[in-house]
Amino acid sequence: MRILVVGTGALACLFAARLVGAGYPVSMLGSWPDGLAALRQKGVRLLGLDGSDAQYPVEVLEGSHSHGNYRQALVLVKSWQTERAAKQIEGILSDNGLALTLQNGFGNTETLQATLGQDRVALGVTTVGARMIEPGYVQHTGDGKVMIGAHPKLGELGDQLKQARFLVEITADPESLLWGKLVINAAINPLTALLRVPNGELLTRPSARQLLAETAREAAMVASHQGINLPYNDPVNAVEDVARNTAANTSSMLQDVLRGTPTEIEAINGAIIRAGEKLRVPTPVNRMLWRLVSGLDHR
Repeated sequence: MRILVVGTGALACLFAARLVGAGYPVSMLGSWPDGLAALRQKGVRLLGLDGSDAQYPVEVLEGSHSHGNYRQALVLVKSWQTERAAKQIEGILSDNGLALTLQNGFGNTETLQATLGQDRVALGVTTVGARMIEPGYVQHTGDGKVMIGAHPKLGELGDQLKQARFLVEITADPESLLWGKLVINAAINPLTALLRVPNGELLTRPSARQLLAETAREAAMVASHQGINLPYNDPVNAVEDVARNTAANTSSMLQDVLRGTPTEIEAINGAIIRAGEKLRVPTPVNRMLWRLVSGLDHR
């Protein structure tokens, strides 16, 4: 059976191309006209880490015109598109199917579950890097992991992703991974978007590096007050390691700002602020970054 990839952005195209390259037929569901047109004409074009350039044919589905009966769906849309995507998936995901979210930010799992039901949604996190060159044409910018919360309906999906050359781990505590990535995204993404610099540049500017550390500490404190054990001991070391290891990468939030499209600031720093308010944990640095990036958003 075909695997459904929900989204037509950089990560969606990367996952679709790698799955097709491993021999699995893929359908891509989206609503971006330019992306859909490019995928219909040429499939996914992938520029690999080794400089290879190849095309991978996919079936293209469009919004309410979608059809099929899918057992496996990878959800890779922006967080502010999740509610719409859930409604699109509802009619084509089989009763015993599973939608795996690999999105940035907090709240995507709950939004999907509200429409699809708890038993048809699994939580995952990925640290793979990709950049959209043009509609339907993506560059793989960095290897990483795909970490998936254990789920009774996961079935063959983990093995299929492994066959597509992703480094896959199944975990019993996906919330730890989700917050682990949330803390890092909250620190790196808004600062790179505001300063218009690649990730590694944050470590070369003393003021930016200090803000990076303060943001990570705040977010980690919110996680700690919820009883969440982060997958690392020191959030500052963790976020600096990621910035260093992805030094040349353009963060997804900076890519959104440069394109003039909405960012995921609400699902990242906004989520940390709201959780902090409930727990009475102050988050002034996250709030400042949230306000500044919200001022850039073209919602």
